[in-house]
Formats: sequence, structure tokens, C-alpha cells
Amino acid sequence: MAKINDNYRKLSAGYLFPEIGRRVKLFQQENKGVKVHRLGIGNTTEPLTPAVIKGLHEAVDLLADVDTYSGYGDEQGEAELRSALARFYQNRGVSLSSDEFFISDGAKPDAGNIQSIFSANNLVAFQDPAYPVYVDSNVIGGRCGPYNPKRGDYAGFIYMVCSEEKNFIPEPPKEKVDLIYICSPNNPTGAVANHADLRAFVEYALESKAVIIFDAAYSEFIQDLTLPRSIYEIEGARKCAIEINSFSKSAGFTGVRLGWSVVPEEIETEDSEPGDLHRFWLRRQTTFFNGASNLAQKGGFAVLSEKGQKECAQLITYYMENARVIREGLQSMGLKVHGGVNAPYLWLKTPAEMSSWNFFDKLLNEAHVVGTPGSGFGPSGEGYFRLSAFGHRADVEDAVESIKNNLIL
Repeated sequence: MAKINDNYRKLSAGYLFPEIGRRVKLFQQENKGVKVHRLGIGNTTEPLTPAVIKGLHEAVDLLADVDTYSGYGDEQGEAELRSALARFYQNRGVSLSSDEFFISDGAKPDAGNIQSIFSANNLVAFQDPAYPVYVDSNVIGGRCGPYNPKRGDYAGFIYMVCSEEKNFIPEPPKEKVDLIYICSPNNPTGAVANHADLRAFVEYALESKAVIIFDAAYSEFIQDLTLPRSIYEIEGARKCAIEINSFSKSAGFTGVRLGWSVVPEEIETEDSEPGDLHRFWLRRQTTFFNGASNLAQKGGFAVLSEKGQKECAQLITYYMENARVIREGLQSMGLKVHGGVNAPYLWLKTPAEMSSWNFFDKLLNEAHVVGTPGSGFGPSGEGYFRLSAFGHRADVEDAVESIKNNLIL
């Protein structure tokens, strides 16, 4: 008799974003004709830039000719794209070999799949609040006990609290852990770790033989260039950190789907030699993955061109102006807002100590605006609310005006 992976039963009821969708759908059914303003899910809205479109069209034309048609590519990623990424990092003072890059269909799949190369017995620590895929994939991987709905956490996981008092930057765990998940700029809080913050984690990982999973998917949104955009800017990180990144938000590839992971040859664990993790991740990818779309990879190569970089910088500026509009609009009402300066997310403290989901319903019913309850990102997210700067300018402005005119405080 077939049996399921019982770890799926441990997952807390309902994934965050489907639950948001369910509530919005119910609201629309009960309020026919009411316009809903969406500042919730971080989905890009602006068109791909001309250089990227040109690269994608050229890729399509190559597939239309028998002499240039290509089928399966290198599962690790096309050599020209990996070399371009190596140059991209080198321009920021980070030296990596093109062989240390693994091209994928996005940062989220990599963030979920990377845990599969580690033992189910590993003790895992998460930046809290954090993007749900880090926690959920490790639940499925069998690294925790049951979910506690009162506390909003899983038994057996270590939650590194990101408190307002410490600018939503976590400290390394007090106990010895094996895997550490960090996202900077952070989704959902918009906080960015500085060099000293990351150095503390690298030193901890080197001493504990732990591995850091560093999600840098929003690094291109950092406006303060004194802040690190890669964990490899920290000495020693190549021996203990895997970095995940993506073209999704910085280049508008949410639907095109293209990202990468960096697994340096030097990384070690307590029971492995340098090179083992690199080899195991390659084995995982070649077993379960046939490589990212060759069309998407041509688009990614165009993103990394000089013209593509200039155009994508303008795209980022557009979204960061949206963030300013949201931040200043909410602050003018006396609301406390964090983030939105070096990241496209804003972290709003709910008024009158309301719960995150109660504020979600209040914002939807009074202002017809959709955001994301902070509690969906972990126990430390309770009492906060995430808003996204991704959207058309006019829609963002309308949403802010609706909040200012209709939200009762």
C-alpha cells in the first residue's frame, strides 16, 4: 500500500498567499464592483526592458533555424551566462569561478531544493520573520516536530528573532546549529544586514562547521552601496555559505523564470570534504532538472550586458519610487513604517496592537487594499504587515490615497 510523506501533515494550515487569495475572493463576491488595490504579493508589473526583449527575440530566431536550433543545454547553465555572472560579481570585488554558478528557474526553487543535499538530522535556524519557503521546505524534509498554532512555530527549529529594537537584523544562534537561512535585503522586513552583521554569521558558521543559505534575491535594490550585496564580500564566506539570487525582481523575470545559486568548492561540513557540496548539488540538479529555458538564459545574458544593466537600474528606480510613495503616505498618517529604503518591501507596524490578520481584514474592508499579514512569515511577524512596492505607479498612488482617505485609525 502506498503511503505519503507524512511531513506534509505538519505544514501549518494553508499557505500564506493562497489564504490571502481566498479572503480577497470572498470580499469581491460580497462587494460586487468594488475596486481592490493590491500591495500584497511581490509580483513585478513593468515590461521587460528593450535590451532584454532583443535578447529574447534573438533566442527565438535561433530556434527557428535548423542550423542554430538547440535542444537540451548544460544542466548547470549555459557557459556564456555563467561566465557573465562571474564577471558581474568580479565587478563588485567578489572573485568566483563560472563553474561555481548553477543556473535555475528561480531563487524560490533553489531555496526549497537546496535542503535536499543536507542530512535530515541537521538542526536548522531561520531568520524570523522569513520567506515561508525556507521553513516549509525543511518541514517537508523532516527536520522538525509538530506545528504549534498558538506560538506560530515548529518544534525543533531555531528562530533567530528580528526585533524592531535591533533594526530587524538577527544575531547568530546561541546554540550550535547546522544550517542557517538569511535573506538580505530581507523579505518581508526590508532590512539590510551590514558587513559587521554578516561577519558575525560567517565567523559563527566557520567555528560551528555550519552552512549559511544566503538569499540575495533583492540585492540589486540596495541604494546604500556601503552595504554588502553578496555574502562573499565577507572574508571566509566561501568556506561556509551558499548564495541564491534571481533575475525575477531586478529584471522583471517573475514570469520568465531565471535565477542562480553559487556553491563554492571550498565549503565544508562536519562530515564532508571541500568540493563535496558542490558535487552533490550538481548531482541533484542533473538528476531532477534539465536546465533552465535556453530562451530565458539568453534573456539573462542580455540583462548582464552594459545596456541591460542600465535599463534594469531604471526599472529598480521606478519600484523604489513606489516604495517612497507608500512609505511617506503611511507615515503622514502617523503609522510606523520600516523598510522601503534599500528594499522594495515595507514593514508596517499594525496600529493599536492589532493582530496581523485582523489588520488585513480591516485594511481590505475599509480601504479595499490588500497587503500581507506579518504573522504569515513566522512568529516574530505578528503585529506587523508587509506592503510591496511592485505595481504600476498610478495604482500604487491610488492605493495610498485610499488608505489615507478610508482607513479608520
